[in-house]
Amino acid sequence: MKKNAESDRTERRRGEGVRYVYEILRDEIIDLTLPPGSLIDEIQLSERLSMSRTPIREALVRLAADGLVTTLPNRSTVVSNIDFLNMHHFFDAITLMYRVTTRLAAENRSDEDLALIRAHQDEFIAAVARHDAMAMIASNREFHAAIGVAGGNPYYSGLFNRLLDEGRRVLRVYYSSYNDRMPQSVIDEHEAMIRAIEDRDVAEADRIARLHADQIVGQIRRLISQDRRQDIAL
Repeated sequence: MKKNAESDRTERRRGEGVRYVYEILRDEIIDLTLPPGSLIDEIQLSERLSMSRTPIREALVRLAADGLVTTLPNRSTVVSNIDFLNMHHFFDAITLMYRVTTRLAAENRSDEDLALIRAHQDEFIAAVARHDAMAMIASNREFHAAIGVAGGNPYYSGLFNRLLDEGRRVLRVYYSSYNDRMPQSVIDEHEAMIRAIEDRDVAEADRIARLHADQIVGQIRRLISQDRRQDIAL
C-alpha cells in the first residue's frame, strides 16, 4: 500500500508538471510571444522552467494534439504556422458552427445552461474592462462552448470546441487589431445572443450569431489583405 501511495504521489507531481509546462507554452503560443515557425528548444526550456525534459515532452504531445506545435522529421518541434492562405475554410466552418450551436441553444437550453452562459459573459466583460487579451480569449471560448453544450448535440459541440481552440491565435490577432481595447459592440453581440437564447427565439439567435461571426471574420480578412509594401524610390 505504501508503495502504491508513493507511486500515486509521483504520478500526481508529474501530471502537475506537465500541466504547468503545457499552460505556459500554450499561453505563449496563443499570445504570439512564441511566433509561428519558432523552434522550441527542449534543453533551453528545461533550464528556464527548472523542469526535467520528460514533462516538457509530454506537454509538447498535448500541444501537438491541439494543433499548436508541429514535430518535424528531424524530431525538432516548432510552433505551428497559421495557414492564412486557407483561412477561408476555417471561416466557413466557424461561422456555420456559431449559427448551428446558437440556434440549438435557443431551442434546447435549460435554466442551468443559461446561468453558465451568463457567468462566462460576465468573465468576458471583466476581461475586456482590464484589457486582458488572454482572459478575453479564454472567457470568449468558454462562453461559446457553453452555448454549444446548451444546444444538446455532443457532435456539434465537440466540433465547435475544436474550432474554438484552433482559432485562439487568430482571435489574438483580432484583439490586437483593437490594441486589446474591444469595442462595446462585441459585448453587445454576446448580450443579444443571450437574450435570443433566453427567449427561445431561434431566428434571432441565428441572425445574431451570423452577425457576430461576420464581424470577426471581416476584421481579420481586412488585416490579412492589408498591403504593407512601402513605396520605393528607384
